[in-house]
Amino acid sequence: MSLPFDAAATQRRVDRCWQLSASFGMERNAYHNYLNEIVSDRYALISGLQILRDELQFAAKSPTDMKACGADMSLPSVVTTLAYTNCGDRIHQGEATKRYRDVVASRFATLSEIGELKLEAFFPAGGGTDNGATLAHVTVAHELDEQLKHRIYAGNPQSISLVAIDLKTHVGRLREGGKQVYGKTRESPWREPRAACGAIVGALTDYRPQNLIHRRIRNDLGEQNFQYLSSHRILTDDGVDITMAVAAIIVAIRGVRNTALALAQEMDERGLAHLTASTTVNRPSRDDLVIYLARATVFNGKIRIQSLGLDAERYGGQLVAYAKEQRLKLRYGDWDNDNLPIEELSYQVRDSGL
Repeated sequence: MSLPFDAAATQRRVDRCWQLSASFGMERNAYHNYLNEIVSDRYALISGLQILRDELQFAAKSPTDMKACGADMSLPSVVTTLAYTNCGDRIHQGEATKRYRDVVASRFATLSEIGELKLEAFFPAGGGTDNGATLAHVTVAHELDEQLKHRIYAGNPQSISLVAIDLKTHVGRLREGGKQVYGKTRESPWREPRAACGAIVGALTDYRPQNLIHRRIRNDLGEQNFQYLSSHRILTDDGVDITMAVAAIIVAIRGVRNTALALAQEMDERGLAHLTASTTVNRPSRDDLVIYLARATVFNGKIRIQSLGLDAERYGGQLVAYAKEQRLKLRYGDWDNDNLPIEELSYQVRDSGL
């Protein structure tokens, strides 16, 4: 028989997580954002718990000697699972193909019985998510089967499930003739410039209503933003056109909001979700940079979201000297990127019945 859930300890960790600082809207290397923003938040959420992410830890009921690998479920524990998205464009390098797995997935993704990382990976054209409800459902459903859920819930009244989701979009960046261009990149230094993200650039410059991807991106942007971004340019203080970067950013932030709302309907009382949104910046022959955009938690009847905004007209920015190059630092109205407002939404917690 399961023990009544003691939510107080997890609630304290969630509250402590939201006391951690976060810095948004600046092009930085992947290690900085992954370690200082994503990993630090997630470890704060599960501090003091036995982490269950290796399939061998669930082998206690195995009829073979593998049962010796089974974890002690009487300890306060957390089962973790990880999902991530980005556009399926092949242009990603460094950040998307290796750094993320090394720094984030290696700590929170499930490990198969043969030692491989098992991530929920989705690559919708344009990035973000093509359907937040489906992403939430699949990620939660694959984490715990009913038998395992019973064992974990019966083991300790403080044991929980952590659903970690990282949503990404991307934008190309070129530096040529002393000018910086966003929305284009090269496959290699000797190739011609091409659009990135092609789906977002295409939706804004050559919208085709029969194209399902264009329609989804238009919906994610919202009609007012779509009309504005397809007919106006957003310039930095230096005169650099960042229209396509802003579009990619809004798509990612919208994905976090939609997925967080859906997770509130999928998880039960022991479910805790942590979500982030980022835009990767593709540069020829160099590792992608990352712009951190949003973080959110879902737990105990409350969704908290901290992010840059969704109104394209309020975006601006400037290029700043950093790491021997010019990097984009975004601005959203008069908001402080190191102290963005935190939005709170309530939801009805679903009872597991256990």
